[in-house]
Amino acid sequence: MSFSIRQAIKTDMSRVLELIVELAVFEKEPDAVKVTVKDLEKGGFEVPKQFVCFVAECDGIIEGIALVYNRFSTWKGSVLHLEDLVISQKQRGSGMGTALLNEVVKYGYSLGVRRVSWEVLDWNTPAIKFYEKKGADVKRDWYVVHMNEKAIENYLENI
Repeated sequence: MSFSIRQAIKTDMSRVLELIVELAVFEKEPDAVKVTVKDLEKGGFEVPKQFVCFVAECDGIIEGIALVYNRFSTWKGSVLHLEDLVISQKQRGSGMGTALLNEVVKYGYSLGVRRVSWEVLDWNTPAIKFYEKKGADVKRDWYVVHMNEKAIENYLENI
């Protein structure tokens, strides 16, 4: 099955959101997605642009996405962060994930970043093996730290 990779356009965002929700279900967080199509359209296509999204399209249907944004590391300088790489269930194993990751790495290189970084769940063994096979260093001695909206509010109430 053939597919093509391209940069997303604004009208792709409803399908991008569907794949984000599919990922949330896979990661056992079906109710965690709060972002809307409008949020994606604003973040990806209005100034200041907050992210770039690449899509993998097969027979006119978007079956994969890679959403990235720039960060700054105090140790490395410019970094490209891969927020999510999502392939629809029916396209996993088709080479689409590799093609999207290739595009992300090429994009980061074109920007002159010193690192491309992302997270992967510790139980997602297929993804870990995929990333390690590609040469990524999966850090097992770091914890991801988040502060959700409620935690932010609580924090601010207590300072």
